Amino acid sequence: MLDFHEDPGPGSGRRAARADFLSDAPRLSLNGRWRFRLSDTAEGTGPSLPDPALDDTGWDTIRVPSHWVLEGYDRPLYTNTAYPFPIDPPRLPDGNPTGDYRLGFDLPDAWPEGRTVLRFQGVDSCGTAWLNGSLLGHSKGSRLPFEFDVTGLVRPRGNLLAVRVQRWSSGSYLEDQDMWWLPGIFRDVELLARPSDGIDDFTVRASYDAPNRSGTLRVTADAPGLVEIPELGLSVATGEEVTVPGVEPWSAEHPRLYRGTLRAAGETIDLPIGFRTVEIAGGRLLVNGAPVLFRGVNRHEHHPERGRALDRDTMIRDIELMKQHNVNAVRTAHYPPHPEFLRLCDEYGLWVVDECDIETHGFIYAGWEGNPPAEPMWRDALLDRARRMVQRDKNHPSVVIWSLGNESGSGPAFGDIERWLREHNPSRPLHYERDPSYRHSDFYSLMYPSLDDLERIGERKEDPPEGVAPESPDDVRRRGLPFLLCEYAHAMGNGPGSLADYQAILESHERFCGAFVWEWIDHGLAGHDSLGRPYFRHGGDIDYQPNGGRYCLDGLLFPDRTPSPGLAELRKAIEPVGIAVDAAAGEVVIVNKHDLIGLGHLEFRWRVEVDGSRAGKAQVAGGAPPGSGPLPVPPCGPRQTVRVPLPEVAVAAEGETWITIEAALATATCWAPAGHVVAFGQARLGDGTHRRRPLPAASESAGGGLRPGGASGGGLRLGGAVFDLRTGRLTRLHGVELDGPVLDVWRAPTENDRGQGPRNALAADWEAVGLDRFLHRTGGIDRPDDRTLVVHGRSGPATRTLGFRTTYTWQWQDGALRLRIEAEPVGDWHDTAYGHLDVSPPRMGARFALPGGYTDVEWFGRGPGESYADSRSAARVGRFALPIDALQTPYVVPQENGNHVETRWLELSGTGLPTLRVDGEPHLDFTARRWTSEALQAAHRPHDLRDSGRVWLNLDHGQQGIGSASCGPALPGRYRLPVRRYSWSMTLTA
Repeated sequence: MLDFHEDPGPGSGRRAARADFLSDAPRLSLNGRWRFRLSDTAEGTGPSLPDPALDDTGWDTIRVPSHWVLEGYDRPLYTNTAYPFPIDPPRLPDGNPTGDYRLGFDLPDAWPEGRTVLRFQGVDSCGTAWLNGSLLGHSKGSRLPFEFDVTGLVRPRGNLLAVRVQRWSSGSYLEDQDMWWLPGIFRDVELLARPSDGIDDFTVRASYDAPNRSGTLRVTADAPGLVEIPELGLSVATGEEVTVPGVEPWSAEHPRLYRGTLRAAGETIDLPIGFRTVEIAGGRLLVNGAPVLFRGVNRHEHHPERGRALDRDTMIRDIELMKQHNVNAVRTAHYPPHPEFLRLCDEYGLWVVDECDIETHGFIYAGWEGNPPAEPMWRDALLDRARRMVQRDKNHPSVVIWSLGNESGSGPAFGDIERWLREHNPSRPLHYERDPSYRHSDFYSLMYPSLDDLERIGERKEDPPEGVAPESPDDVRRRGLPFLLCEYAHAMGNGPGSLADYQAILESHERFCGAFVWEWIDHGLAGHDSLGRPYFRHGGDIDYQPNGGRYCLDGLLFPDRTPSPGLAELRKAIEPVGIAVDAAAGEVVIVNKHDLIGLGHLEFRWRVEVDGSRAGKAQVAGGAPPGSGPLPVPPCGPRQTVRVPLPEVAVAAEGETWITIEAALATATCWAPAGHVVAFGQARLGDGTHRRRPLPAASESAGGGLRPGGASGGGLRLGGAVFDLRTGRLTRLHGVELDGPVLDVWRAPTENDRGQGPRNALAADWEAVGLDRFLHRTGGIDRPDDRTLVVHGRSGPATRTLGFRTTYTWQWQDGALRLRIEAEPVGDWHDTAYGHLDVSPPRMGARFALPGGYTDVEWFGRGPGESYADSRSAARVGRFALPIDALQTPYVVPQENGNHVETRWLELSGTGLPTLRVDGEPHLDFTARRWTSEALQAAHRPHDLRDSGRVWLNLDHGQQGIGSASCGPALPGRYRLPVRRYSWSMTLTA
């Protein structure tokens, strides 16, 4: 007979799965410090573990819930797709770290007579339990609860609970999700008093009839009980169906819960009721009769110190951040979450795709031979996981879709799961993405399509999946299904790009019911280096093979839950109100993108700025209107549009006039205060250009023409500027010592630049041809007149012919130094003679070295956060000021960051230094940092970056976009920098 941990069955001795609920029945938390000992094999400490007489005083203690690999034992392991053990199902290696746990406890004095149930909310991966020396049973399915009836075994005093947990078990073959392997008792352990003849399980059916605006409620239970909802005046027996007119339906946009109770056998069970109906009709997903669009994220449970052992405060913080950033849906990737999270989703309002704890992705390394869903041996275990998920979570109104699992190929087991789900919970549609036939799914679904492919899907013109014949029944059925984009926009490092592009397509076709960004949070684990410096560990920091490396750092939040720039961009892309200005018509166009509610919860306001400064009454003469005020908006239903008059605005005679219109919460909610901005829109009024800083009258020394000599000696002076005689680089501008420019085509590669293995590996091609090691030659310095200096040169890498021929044209005019940069490509950029590569530069820019005493930057352009060609929507046009150090984004793995597009002007300042101003002609990209791009690339962690003693300022024509090619399509061509002639200009003053 196989040991429990190698038995492919789901468990033994367990009670039947049932609904999770809260009640006033006594419960005893067994969380706390347990005795613990780790062993190298599945036998643990041996057969004496459950013996109450065993002397465990020499054992360590460990926190429960927790993962032992985060409590100082063994080590966490991260893989993306690979199993960290041989594929030999259902068996495991002899080396199998096993944790033995023991806890002594007493019952409270008032513990009632009746049944007593021991519940484990989550044990990874196989848990076997004994109470007072008696075997209770075992269970697998790490992210699912299991219970034992311990009536007759538990005693008032001197109880001994023993649990053996194997790191690897047969269940591990079903749990190959892209995440850290973290063993242990990581969710709550509880002792529950259950009344004799009381209710153990119940099912709530609360539907909503939108045409009649009525709700129908029926609560069935395994024992008679009384359902009471005081707010609705309801008091009905279990099993009785009642229709209630005039109820408010539940939705993620308006999470209306009616608080009721279910009473039986002296117990009062909390009964939050949300009336809603989910259906698929006409090829669309409808909730309460209306189409819905998920603006979602995939959420793993993660904390940098606790792993998947999350507390309630962390769950609330996640939901608050989601709501504040306009996220309305969560896919519980790739397992059911802690049940408290779903209670919070009911309360705060989030649509939930509840996903089963099934993934067998690692069988790709076996060519899918022996894949569990295709093998009868695994049927019971797979069906057990679906049954336990549905039974636990069936009463949550937030759960609107069941997902059968993730990336597990296909097989008859999914048909078994589908049939069970449709029989026992037919009120929710089903999702499964990986079976190309989609026979067991109510949705067509894919991961990471390109923008063009997504457009075709919206038009129902996609190519059939591999193995599906055109016009076959499977092909015809799939084209009629709604489409759910279960993963897109891989948020690894700097990115993702094209969020606004994806959202525009998703909002353009009725087939789409939404999308889920991969993923919510970086899975970095807290660590310290040899010098005691804190950092976040990724898989590559663990000496083990196979290894998923940095691939676990792919979230919209950094590991400490600091929002990334990518989350800000998502917030803008998915905002539920569209705001645009039709200046020609003198109107503001307001589009309500909510699916089920109007705009009554929002207040609209506007303000006008000139060159980023508020246009107040003091700036507006002749009785012109003030520079800000409320914007009255009439009632606007879901998915409707209204047009309102544009406020009377005085367009400035000089400078850029911008109007910003915001939609903000009118009153506080449980997730944000009143005034929280939900959406914004901006428009430029008139055609004025930004104002220049007045220049002082040029002195004789500053205003003269070209001549040798100067403060730095041996240089060429052009007005207040001095240039190096040999290189032609600028070395001084009035009182500012600087060095530059040099042509800069390089950026420290982002994770998306590196692609996924050999796919879309742009950075590897860049490095192969030497874009990271350009050398520069000055070809000549011309002096066409006494106010002009022209520097010719060539830049390119050793070994290659490719490069750019450059011309820097300097002109001193009206006390300012004007620069035009021209760069003409030369050599073999396409189909290179060696390697046959096609490359294009990630950046076209100019790099300057400035004194390290500069500390602050003020600018007029897009900000305050970083922005790129395909990730700029969240960056407003305005005037911003930040310390140079605050311009850096501390990605867990250092990479390109801190760029700002469409910069009109910027000023750098520092104590004792002249202010250096740069005006774009008309715009520039800029970055400013205390280290070079090369140093940024070389750093492994943020603390590796050191102040070089200089400020490195890039003044660029632009950079290519960010994309999401770390797991997804190639960067669209429109966001690349083609190999062509470039020219850009700027004016420098100091």
